[in-house]
Amino acid sequence: MKKELSFSSLFGEPSSSIAYDHLATYESPWDALAHISTIIEVLIAALPRDRYEERAPGVWVAHTATIAPTAHIGAPCIICEDAEIRHCAFIRGAAIVGRGAVVGNSVELKNCILFDGAQVPHFNYVGDSILGYRAHMGAGAITSNVKGDKTRITVLVGDERIETGRKKFGAMLGDYAEIGCNCVLNPGTVIGRHTQVYPLSSVRGYVPSESIYKTNHLIVSKH
Repeated sequence: MKKELSFSSLFGEPSSSIAYDHLATYESPWDALAHISTIIEVLIAALPRDRYEERAPGVWVAHTATIAPTAHIGAPCIICEDAEIRHCAFIRGAAIVGRGAVVGNSVELKNCILFDGAQVPHFNYVGDSILGYRAHMGAGAITSNVKGDKTRITVLVGDERIETGRKKFGAMLGDYAEIGCNCVLNPGTVIGRHTQVYPLSSVRGYVPSESIYKTNHLIVSKH
């Protein structure tokens, strides 16, 4: 596994997600996607019952989280403390919404983990993906998690293709990644930490940390 694609390169502090220690056991961060439901079940068993309650079978919500009455939350799911689930959000299940994270109007989540402080506040689709600490997706930005020909997904790093063995894999967003409005993150996209993607971009493959992804696949260093 290339170092820049490793879990530790994309995601920083263990305190940044309730699932961090479980995710860190996988060689490649996308290997965890097949096990999110199991990770959630293990975490549910250890949740402090004085701070979380089961709102529906398999759906555990922190007392300090805010859930709009029009939101739908499917199991298994954990909504962590101070998270905000806004009107008409659709969480299909197998999802963790981290502490202080925001899931906004008409946002759909499926088989994904949002680290603490991550934000998907407006019209986003996040499927088979992991969003790092304080990662943010602008309005209308989505992860595309299945190739048109339904073949297995690879991660493009320069001229090299890294096999993932998965047919469903949206994106890995490193800590503090900033995705502009109406971007499409194509299957197998990996965005490094502190990287910014311009609005209206169609992104594929690996974008290094501390960089800016501009139009026409132009990538420049922030420094």
